Amino acid sequence: MFVPLLLIFYFLIIRPQQRQMKAHKAKIDAVKRGDQVVTGGGLVGKVTKVDDIYVELDLGGAKVRAVKATLSDVVQPGGAPAND
Repeated sequence: MFVPLLLIFYFLIIRPQQRQMKAHKAKIDAVKRGDQVVTGGGLVGKVTKVDDIYVELDLGGAKVRAVKATLSDVVQPGGAPAND
């Protein structure tokens, strides 16, 4: 009884989460100059320089360095305006 319960937990919870973490890590590792990213704090900026650990972002005139692991998402530039 205990073994089937562990298998259910593995296939419904653990395995999908590992797959999602692997896809997120691949997306962040593939960040290149010119991409538009969202940081963990919600800042949206354009990547100007990529290092092994750090990423330099242009936040509309202000340049900041962020740790690459704190990036949340890579977004498509030129999306629809928020007030439409």
